[in-house]
Amino acid sequence: MNFIRSTIFNLLFFAITPLYSLLLIASRPLGFTASWFWARQWSRAVLFLARWCCGIRVEVEGKEHLPDEPCVVMAKHQSALETIAMPSLIPPYVWVLKRSLFYIPVFGWALRLINAIAIEFEHPRKALKSVNEQGMRFLKEGRWVVIFPEGTRSPVGQPAPYKPGGVVLAQKAGVGILPLAHNTGCCWGKRSYIKTPGLVRMRFLPYIPADVVANTSRKELIAQLERDIEQHTRELGG
Repeated sequence: MNFIRSTIFNLLFFAITPLYSLLLIASRPLGFTASWFWARQWSRAVLFLARWCCGIRVEVEGKEHLPDEPCVVMAKHQSALETIAMPSLIPPYVWVLKRSLFYIPVFGWALRLINAIAIEFEHPRKALKSVNEQGMRFLKEGRWVVIFPEGTRSPVGQPAPYKPGGVVLAQKAGVGILPLAHNTGCCWGKRSYIKTPGLVRMRFLPYIPADVVANTSRKELIAQLERDIEQHTRELGG
């Protein structure tokens, strides 16, 4: 049954994603707000399909921790689901992704038009420089920046070491950090065709203000974020 439900979901997902991408591209001349509207609608549509087809429900905790000012979101990375859900959860943002995603027809064009920060993981120094330069510019423009500190999706129970890019950017830009834990991998595994019914809980942890970020050593801050995000991820079953 899960195979049939997942197949229906995947077919619908790959049908609507180019459509919403084209709507985003077409609306881009009207400004970023107009194009972001379609990114958010796509997110909501896919979450609806995930619930209707696969029985995946998404609950969000800790919305009270979202700040009023732009910040760096450092999120656990287990599947594609958190990246899909993000536009419907937080204010307009840019996120750091693999440059190769830009080459996906239509969808990649849409990513480029909403100014995603594309990097090549094979060149870490160049990637960090790009994240800092572009991230600081977008934060000054009022956009949030989403970074997955593990750098890649990690299977449930097998976290990858956290990289310092998000902390470096926050300290250089003088902004705070919003941690995000979740258990998306329990329902939507890494590179998994089959989607498993269940409850996905996404939990925003207490916001770390800009002054605390600035006055805490980089090493200590990374260790704290890794400890807190992984602890809450385990509590959520992820």
